[in-house]
Amino acid sequence: MRSFGVGETVVRRDVHRGRVWSERALRVIDDGSEALVTACAPGAEARWPALYAKARADGDRTVRAEAFEALATGEWELARGLWQETELLLWKPPDAWFSINAFFTGAGLRNWYVNFEHPTRRTGGGFDTFDLTVDLVVSPDLSRWTWKDEDEYAHVRRLGIIDDIEHQAVEDARGQVLGMLADRCGPFEAAERWAVWRWDSAWPAPRLPQPVSAAERVAPEGG
Repeated sequence: MRSFGVGETVVRRDVHRGRVWSERALRVIDDGSEALVTACAPGAEARWPALYAKARADGDRTVRAEAFEALATGEWELARGLWQETELLLWKPPDAWFSINAFFTGAGLRNWYVNFEHPTRRTGGGFDTFDLTVDLVVSPDLSRWTWKDEDEYAHVRRLGIIDDIEHQAVEDARGQVLGMLADRCGPFEAAERWAVWRWDSAWPAPRLPQPVSAAERVAPEGG
């Protein structure tokens, strides 16, 4: 699979059992052997489960539980959306069960955010993975951290969305990430440099290709 060029638009897709659960347009910052680094800014196009969109619009977190139940049954619809409020920098090692993200506001780096997810599967237009719900939120100076969405993780475990093999991979990845924080390695080695990164104002917000129905199977290259 070819490498992506700096500034190129790629699509991150979350794929569950061969079907698209969500997708987001990103721009490539760097594509090397250590990681694929991408970013987006307010206005970047996305498609995500309609129930997620409803939960956000209504400010009702309980609707997210309904979204997971739809995921478990294989019955969901995608809604168009736009990335809002923050600039996002995403560092994704190819074989890791996590990505490391940095969120920026007008005041600068808001926080680091570790998303536990499937390893990357490259596609012709980007990469596929699958969000495994639990996250780690880290302060800008890397001195403090807290786990997030443990309740939702337990819920998707009960629903059978995350199996025992995936659970063990997440447990191993938790330890790996905490070790990276302690040793200041990976992107944390260059945390000060990444902390001053900002979206290139010459780039328009990235756009998605034509919609993919949630009922459709993804291309074989997407897993």
